[in-house]
Amino acid sequence: MNEVVGSHDLLLITLDTLRYDVAAELAAAGQTPTLCGLLPGGRWERRHTPGSFTYAAHTAMLAGFLPTPANPGPHPRLFAGSFPGSATTAPGTWTFDAADLPSGLAASGYHTVCVGGVGFFNRLTPIGSALPGLFAESHWETRFGVTDPGSLDHQIDRIAEVLDRQPPDQRLFLLLNVAALHQPNWFYLDGATREHGDTRASHAAALRHVDRALGRLFALMRRPSFVIVCSDHGTAYGEDGHTGHRLGHEVVWTVPYGEFVLS
Repeated sequence: MNEVVGSHDLLLITLDTLRYDVAAELAAAGQTPTLCGLLPGGRWERRHTPGSFTYAAHTAMLAGFLPTPANPGPHPRLFAGSFPGSATTAPGTWTFDAADLPSGLAASGYHTVCVGGVGFFNRLTPIGSALPGLFAESHWETRFGVTDPGSLDHQIDRIAEVLDRQPPDQRLFLLLNVAALHQPNWFYLDGATREHGDTRASHAAALRHVDRALGRLFALMRRPSFVIVCSDHGTAYGEDGHTGHRLGHEVVWTVPYGEFVLS
């Protein structure tokens, strides 16, 4: 990452609530061709999230604690704040002398931008301002949120505007929090109604929708761009009696992760 930072734009896409099992099944079935065409080997990595809900997971990730490979470590990190005794800071780790990654990148000349989705990015409350407040520029509107079936398209429209005014000689760090997978997602499943509610099947339908939309985002991004795409946490649809997240179930803690370069 010491060679990437400064020479590449950085794009972190968090697919809010995406479950690893659903992502892996759709990849194996060829139903997410945009992402599988870019992920190494066309497959997701199985990882563990640093937090079981959006605020906790993003706070950790924006301090450099990305989802951890789901096999025994230690696993070197891509980014790490400087502190003594870190067992996961390796020669390839880009270290920063700040409490959070956006501040560290800003000190290295990056313009930092957040395009939020779920409520923890809405800037309507103090807690909804904490994550976007880490960035020099942040965007959120109701149409970027969980209730709008076109949320990701609206977010990408805004990103296009951001990129249009980005100076060519300044590097960009962009966080896109995708709300489309989060409940409610029943409206992505053909024939479903509000009365059907959200299900694992509608979660999968939302991922197919997201995959189709992301092609436009990747076409817009400047080259070269280093891309991390992952879930912040999964969510339960009745497994062992559980619904939702902020709980310690396997479907919540296990997330898909991938990284690649657009060149």
